[in-house]
This record gives sequence, C-alpha cells and structure tokens, in this order.
Amino acid sequence: MRFTVEYFNPGVLKTIESWPVEVLADYARLVELVTDVGPRVGLPHSRALGKGLFELRPRGRGNTGRVLFGYVQGKRIIVVHAFMKKTRKTPQKHLVLARRRIQEIQREQRHVRTDPS
Repeated sequence: MRFTVEYFNPGVLKTIESWPVEVLADYARLVELVTDVGPRVGLPHSRALGKGLFELRPRGRGNTGRVLFGYVQGKRIIVVHAFMKKTRKTPQKHLVLARRRIQEIQREQRHVRTDPS
C-alpha cells in the first residue's frame, strides 16, 4: 500500500505551486519517492527533524525549497508548511509553525481514536 500525501491547508499547496518550475519538478519527483517508501527517504532528499517532523529538499537552478511534513497513522503524510530557503540554516519561525501544526494533527488524531462516537 502506498502512502498518500495531503496538505494541512490550501495555502500550503498554493505556496508550493508558486515555486520556480525546476523546484516544482523536483518536488513532484520527491513526492513520488515519499509515496513509495514513506517519510524516511533519507539524505540528500529528506531529513528527520525530530518529534514527528520531516523535511523534503527540492532543488532547482539556484533555488532550494523546503517542505515540512509529518507522518500520520494509516500511511498518510501531511505537508504542514513550505517555503523557499534563503539562508543556510532553516529559520526558527518555520520550524515553530510546522511543529505547532504537527502537534495539532497529533491531538486531533488522539481525539478521534478515543472518541467513542
């Protein structure tokens, strides 16, 4: 069974779709890889950031994107944040936002499992 890729909200997908065509093409290739093997694709394409957060690293001519995602039970991967990388180190604000969204998804998942209705 293949993994599915979903987006936290329409804005995340819209951000990715606005990227330069070379970065977008590399992202599409990496998503195919993730749907086949799951979140632990490994370097140089992906890296675990801890606490259920992973990153994909699509590249193009002089541009690098970052796609932050989490894995949810049932072979679901949810892209929670995306941005074009402008500095060597990922800015903390992007990590904080992505981790907050991952925590929100994990809380909702626990609620669904414990809700008897």
